[in-house]
Amino acid sequence: MDIYWENLLAKEQKKPYFESLQTFVDTAYAETIVYPAEENIYQALKLTPYQQVKVVILGQDPYHGPHQAHGLSFSIASEEAKFPPSLRNIFKELATDVGIERTNKNLTDWAEQGVLLLNTVLTVEAGKAASHRNQGWEILTDCIIQALNLRAEPIIFVLWGADARKKVPLLTNSQHKIIECVHPSPLSAHRGFFGSKPFSQINHYLTEANQKPIQWGG
Repeated sequence: MDIYWENLLAKEQKKPYFESLQTFVDTAYAETIVYPAEENIYQALKLTPYQQVKVVILGQDPYHGPHQAHGLSFSIASEEAKFPPSLRNIFKELATDVGIERTNKNLTDWAEQGVLLLNTVLTVEAGKAASHRNQGWEILTDCIIQALNLRAEPIIFVLWGADARKKVPLLTNSQHKIIECVHPSPLSAHRGFFGSKPFSQINHYLTEANQKPIQWGG
């Protein structure tokens, strides 16, 4: 993890909310099955240094099935894992938008190109979606978003779904671009996610800013 993210985490870890969060998380890992593996909680920050962030794709909480979550929003760790419907729909839109038929469900290559794949909540109990919400993770991830908002270089924030779109008030820097849409889950994808062309929009904005476009294949 780069020094900026390390310093941000060190500062937050001293605050009362984080001490309470850490106690909750430690107990959860000791007494239940929790995803992702403990060493992968901050994988998004490890793979995408602060100064290299070009795009933020904001998820909700990690997948709660086996072999799925590994610390990157929407990404799954293993081919043996169940293919999440939201990721399936993301790949459908990717194919329609830019003609790429992606097969690799692990999005580490996106993260390494500057796409911060951040969830608003960083842990979850197995089989229980949203089980670790309102424990303090949202305060930390809001802090991360606010830190990115302060950056001078433009960033593209991709906000899919109501939870992600609640973060718009944190994004006060007019240099940044915001792409908002409904969530790619089967419950909402047909209400505007399909046909929204986020991947071509992202690369258009990056080209405008004289930055290298993202290679979405893999």
